[in-house]
Amino acid sequence: MVGEAKVRREGLDLYSEKLMMLAFGGGKSGIGEGGVKIVGLVITEWKDIPMELLLRIVSLVDDRTMIMASGVCSGWRDAICSGLTHLCLSWCKNNMNNLVLSLAPKFTKLQTLVLRQDKPQLEDNAVETIASHCHDLQDLDLSKSFKLSDLSLNALAHGFPNLTKLNISGCTAFSDVSLEYLTEFCRKLKILNLCGCVKGATDRALQAIGRNCSQLQSLNLGWCENVGDVGVRSLAYGCPDLRTLDLCGCVCITDDSVIALANSCPHLGSLCLYYCRNITDRAMYSLVENQMKNKAAMWKSMEGRYGEEGLKSLNISQCTSITPPAVQALCDSFPALHTCSGRHSLVMSGCLNLTSVHCACVVQAHRTASYIPYPAY
Repeated sequence: MVGEAKVRREGLDLYSEKLMMLAFGGGKSGIGEGGVKIVGLVITEWKDIPMELLLRIVSLVDDRTMIMASGVCSGWRDAICSGLTHLCLSWCKNNMNNLVLSLAPKFTKLQTLVLRQDKPQLEDNAVETIASHCHDLQDLDLSKSFKLSDLSLNALAHGFPNLTKLNISGCTAFSDVSLEYLTEFCRKLKILNLCGCVKGATDRALQAIGRNCSQLQSLNLGWCENVGDVGVRSLAYGCPDLRTLDLCGCVCITDDSVIALANSCPHLGSLCLYYCRNITDRAMYSLVENQMKNKAAMWKSMEGRYGEEGLKSLNISQCTSITPPAVQALCDSFPALHTCSGRHSLVMSGCLNLTSVHCACVVQAHRTASYIPYPAY
C-alpha cells in the first residue's frame, strides 16, 4: 500500500503541471481524444480529474485563476470550494464588493481572507455576507476599508468566534464601542492591527482588549492619538503574553505606560515609541530594572539555562527627553539591541543627543581596532 501510494503521488507531481497548462494555458486543444493517462487513471474530461490533483493544480496558480477554474464545471466548483482555505482578493481593483458577495457563500471553508485595498471598495453588506458563511475564518485583513461602519465590526463579532488575526488598519469609521463589542466575542485574538483607527482605538477599547483578549501577542496602535496611559496599563495587565507593541505617534502616553509594560509583559520583544515625546529616562530605567529581575528569575527556574529574552527591537526616535546614560544602560542590558551598521534594532532617529550611545558590537569593534600587540622578542 505504501509503495502504491508513493507511485500515485509521483504520478500526480509529474502530471499536475501538464494538466495545469492544458486547463489554464488558453489553448484550444484541451484534453485529447485518447485522454491523459495517470497511474491507474485515464482522464478524458475535466470532471474526471481527481480532487487531490485538482487542488494541487490550484495551489500552483494565483487566486484570480483559481476563481476562474471554479467555473469550469460543477465538479471543479465543488472541489475548489470545499478545499480552499486561503484567498486574497487584493488584486481586484474594481468591484471587489460584488466579487465578495458572489464568492463568500461558496468558499465557506476559508481560514484566511485578505481584502486589502488601494482605494475603498468594500461595504458593510460584503462583510456581513462573509460573517454569515465563513465561520472557520481565523485571519482577516480589511485594511484601508474606509467605507465600513460599525455594522461590519458587529457582524465580525457574531461570525468569527475563532478569529486569531485581524487587520483593520486605516478603518477610520469604527468606534471604540463596536471595538469593545468585538472583543467580547473574539476572545482568541493574538494579532490585532488598529493603526490609524483614531476613533476606535481609545482607552475604552484598550480596557476591553485587556479584559477579554488575554492571548494577545501583537498590537499595532500607530497614530492612535486618543490612546493614553489608562488604556496601555489595562492592556499590559490583561495581556501578559504581549510580544510586539507599536505605540508610534501615541502622543498622550507617558512613562507610566512603559513602566506597566515592563512590569507585566516579560516576553515583550518589540516596542515602538516613535514620537512619544513624553517618554523620559524613567521609562528606560524601568525596562532595565525589569530585565534584570526577569533574567534572575529565568536563571532560577531553568537552572542556568537562560535563553535570550527581552527587547530585540526598540524605536525611540523623536523621544528627545531621553538622555544618553539611560539609553546606554538599556543597550547594555539588552544584548539584542544594536546600533551598529546594518543591524539597527535600536532606532534613535532625531535624537541628536544620543549619538554617543553604542551597542556591545561597536564597543568591541573599537577595542579590537585600537589593540596594539606587544612586539615579540
